[in-house]
Amino acid sequence: MSGAVELRSYAELNDFLPADVRYVAQLRPVRPHQTVKDVVEAAGIPHTEIDLILVNGESVDFGHHPLPGDRIAAYPVFEKLDIGPLTRVRSSPLRDPRFIVDVNLGGLLRLMRLVGFDARFQWDADDAALAEIAAAEHRILLTRDRGLLKRRNVTHGMYVRSDQPFEQIVEVIRGLDLAQRLVPFSRCLRCGGLVTSVAKQDVVERLEPLTRRYYDDFRLCGDCDRIYWNGSHQQRLDDLVARIRTAISRP
Repeated sequence: MSGAVELRSYAELNDFLPADVRYVAQLRPVRPHQTVKDVVEAAGIPHTEIDLILVNGESVDFGHHPLPGDRIAAYPVFEKLDIGPLTRVRSSPLRDPRFIVDVNLGGLLRLMRLVGFDARFQWDADDAALAEIAAAEHRILLTRDRGLLKRRNVTHGMYVRSDQPFEQIVEVIRGLDLAQRLVPFSRCLRCGGLVTSVAKQDVVERLEPLTRRYYDDFRLCGDCDRIYWNGSHQQRLDDLVARIRTAISRP
């Protein structure tokens, strides 16, 4: 087949491909103006899911122009593996992560904040706005929309495969190797701001009578001013965090 390259995708990148071309080399058309990024995205793989591309065994960046007959190999993110001198296609690793979650992942958003991640949610934002926020604020975009991850200005993103919020939070933490970064109850569940301890006397006038009587330890969101205390719901939240920790530790 003239004007074509051979593309092989590895590991979970195959989830984005039709069943008949998963885990095997496939021929993809290529034109002179196209880059390897164009080729892999035309095959269905968002560039945000890729961390390494080899062309004829040599590592290249997204801007490389392949030639007919070239062999392209695409690999997923190597968060747990040092690939040393090879050319990563992303400009920086996913460390000190901040997130933006699309409108279809509201349950995941709450769990991200529960375990301490800076996660933003913009309910009225369209795809273009979400991509712009992710780029401007250097946030990792979490979405179930493959097309959104293919936008040029989205540099860091993750396609969330699971349907349920609990499975989604486990998938994200394990997929991005974030297990050591959990700081439960450090962020506001409503706005995502940082929560810090506050003296009871500083918030006592805002408390309901029973809360004022039975509780002494309080925390305050620095952004939205919401007050938190370890009420009757705390055991349920503690159990949920424990379940998340157990799930992410499984092989």
